[in-house]
Amino acid sequence: MIEDIARVLSAGPALVLTGAGMSTDSGIPDYRGPDGQRKVTPMHLSEFVGSSEARRRYWARSFVGWRRFHAARPNASHHAVTRLQELGAVGPLITQNVDGLHQAAGTRDVVELHGNLVQVLCLTCDARVDRRVLDERMAAENPGFDVDSDEIRPDGDVRLDAVDVERFRTPICTSCGQDTLKPDVVFFGGAVDKPRVQHCFDLTDRAPSLLVLGSSLQVMSGLRFVRRAAKQGIPVALITRGPSRGDDLVDHRVDGELADSLRVLTQSVDRLAASA
Repeated sequence: MIEDIARVLSAGPALVLTGAGMSTDSGIPDYRGPDGQRKVTPMHLSEFVGSSEARRRYWARSFVGWRRFHAARPNASHHAVTRLQELGAVGPLITQNVDGLHQAAGTRDVVELHGNLVQVLCLTCDARVDRRVLDERMAAENPGFDVDSDEIRPDGDVRLDAVDVERFRTPICTSCGQDTLKPDVVFFGGAVDKPRVQHCFDLTDRAPSLLVLGSSLQVMSGLRFVRRAAKQGIPVALITRGPSRGDDLVDHRVDGELADSLRVLTQSVDRLAASA
């Protein structure tokens, strides 16, 4: 089946769509288990917007989780995608991840569908601040807040006890003084900006094929591009672990670990290129 995908890629650089499964080998787990069921529930946008207490809870958890999240490095799967791009087998990439690991691995033309955690914006005045700068401020305003947690989530936060959250000082926007700072990412329950979605539709329409990596396609934000490709008759290949919501739409399906599958795929693309 990997050889079939390699032959699809030989027809021209595929559009790539990646999900949380790309980053699990970097120490950032996904939200769902092999059966597609959600293991943890992220904070809902309405909850974050609805109260200062919810924002304090989010930022306390995120402050602790940021150290491990920010320390994550690209894994073999990220580097394999970069190599496939260098070989001309894949082109632009749409990622549902917010960790920036594709860019860190050298991949070009990356569209971050859900944003990136390194940017923070104020919901009141639209001011922006770099997350690393904000982290330094939070550390200064919360001396001694060094809570251990063995958990990290795809959006960079962790689970904390209520007693820990209660002693955390929520970061304040230095422009307007409000506690409405939010990572510039799409929260659970939120929506991707329409221009960004349209750009991704345009990429899909122009692509000779679509290669989906590490996504169960359980949410519409990614599934819609697979549906679009299938409707247009564009070949769709999927490599992920466990079932996906788009299994009935794909032409080629590999159920397995990404790193091994992408290593074999890269070798197959190399062989086909050499024999052409």
